[in-house]
Amino acid sequence: MRHFTTALLLFASLQQIIFALPQSDLSSRASLGCSKSQILPGVTQYRFGLKSSGKDRSYSYHLPSNYDKNKPYPVVLGFHGSSSNGLFFELDSKMSESQFGGNKIMVYPNGIDGSWAGPSYHKGSTIQEDLQFVSDLVADLKSKFCVDESRIYATGMSNGGGFIGTLACSAAGGQFAAFAAGSGAFYTDINGPDNGCQPARSPLPMLEIHGGSDKTVLYAGGQGEGGVLPPITDWFDWWSQRNGCSQNAESVDGSVHHFSWTCGGKEGVLQHYKVDDLGHCWASTEPNLSQISVPQGPTDIEASEIIMKFFDQFSKLS
Repeated sequence: MRHFTTALLLFASLQQIIFALPQSDLSSRASLGCSKSQILPGVTQYRFGLKSSGKDRSYSYHLPSNYDKNKPYPVVLGFHGSSSNGLFFELDSKMSESQFGGNKIMVYPNGIDGSWAGPSYHKGSTIQEDLQFVSDLVADLKSKFCVDESRIYATGMSNGGGFIGTLACSAAGGQFAAFAAGSGAFYTDINGPDNGCQPARSPLPMLEIHGGSDKTVLYAGGQGEGGVLPPITDWFDWWSQRNGCSQNAESVDGSVHHFSWTCGGKEGVLQHYKVDDLGHCWASTEPNLSQISVPQGPTDIEASEIIMKFFDQFSKLS
């Protein structure tokens, strides 16, 4: 009887510990891919032949080098710019490196014919087909890897950054906890806060980094290579309204202007970095491939670091 009483006391103590844990710790949702062994963690690998809307689609992925098949991991999808692919974006952003994405499953989808639907120059797929591809890709990831379903994120550069805006305004965006774009070309979001934009929830965490010297996607908006683009300031005003934001704070450090909004009572749900001397490239304090194309040298901020820290603040449960 004494042993039984001791067991009950231990069980009660364990219950108290469990219920004292933060809700986010209790509610991490592990996918069906947990317990499946993986080969070559820490090395970028490729997935071809994923059928979506009758088309063969592909993506690459990079598992943490210490991948544990029984541990649910956050996932980040990175969408490349036009005339590009996932491999280039991975090399350019360096997001798979341990200093940035070391504790996350990094995924790099490939657009058809090197771009994503939205701008007039894209012909390979419709917006709905690309959105369906995202949903099919996420389902594929969940079935293969141990994914924390409450911590799936999306980021992108240029045309891929604009597709982030398209995704955030769709039902497919409801699978994601937060979004971030670099030099975003928002061709599908040009007519105000409504504009057919129907975010899956509000507030929806969003961050964008843009160059004041961008000559491809002008900060002031106007005609772009694939149609008309909104002024970046207007685009943030619209997301401020969609998110029910009540406050905007600005800080300036040299050429970097950081704007942060409080939305739904939570600080920093909506954030923007304007870098005065940044052109159309991925912001980095080290040389990268897109800087060469501008051309320009390293910048004052590291976009990959900022974006990962932003994502770490949010889950679909918070």
